[in-house]
Amino acid sequence: MALTLLGGTRAAAPRHQPASRSSHRSTTTAASTVATQPLAGKVVGIDPGHNGDNYTAPAVIDAPVFNGRTTEACDTTGTETDGGYTEASFNFNVALYLAADLRAEGARVVLTRSSNSGVGPCVTQRAAIINDAHADAAVDIHADGGPPTGRGFTVLEPVAVGPNDAIVAPSAILAADVRSAYAAATGMPVSTYDGTNGLQPRDDLAGLNLATEPKVLIECGNMRNVTDAALLVTPTFQQAAAHALAQALTTYLVGS
Repeated sequence: MALTLLGGTRAAAPRHQPASRSSHRSTTTAASTVATQPLAGKVVGIDPGHNGDNYTAPAVIDAPVFNGRTTEACDTTGTETDGGYTEASFNFNVALYLAADLRAEGARVVLTRSSNSGVGPCVTQRAAIINDAHADAAVDIHADGGPPTGRGFTVLEPVAVGPNDAIVAPSAILAADVRSAYAAATGMPVSTYDGTNGLQPRDDLAGLNLATEPKVLIECGNMRNVTDAALLVTPTFQQAAAHALAQALTTYLVGS
């Protein structure tokens, strides 16, 4: 900045200007970070249900585990379409797309499995992985094996069973955000055979019973229905599902 001579004396630049500019830069940078990475500092858990090789280890996945209220199997193989496309593959693909979306928004993402070529982990271990990461919110990704005549998605939300009492109310808010975003972004209708208007409380699932963070499980569609299955197997739909879940999680986390 040029200095002007006044009466032969060089006038000093106003001392507050550099500080003001620095403050403006800091404010602008902070605002830009919030706008581009609204989930900075947040931890999100993603559990892609089942695993690609579960069918090879029935003794492992059939073993009973305590889910916070009663017992259930360590895991299952999941369902598949009539054409043989597995739920485990669908779940994992959507999880990867979702993880990328959330990381782009600044979140730290914790996945319960890193590939689709393993066995397990058990549903109790999956819950523990996300709990131990101190996640701010989490979602379990599934696709249903419902009646072939039934269509649509359902968001399952926890019921208070003791270990999860504190997260039931916030999970209901997250469930509503997921339902709204998923319906709008994917065009998948709410389930015609499960839940009420796309929502279903459940008290028999370890992933929800043992959670210590707001958490829901979404059945993204019915793999046994021809119309749903034709959507679920496509990368385009899987990406749309992930974008919807990312939007819902962002809405929940930014507003909470």
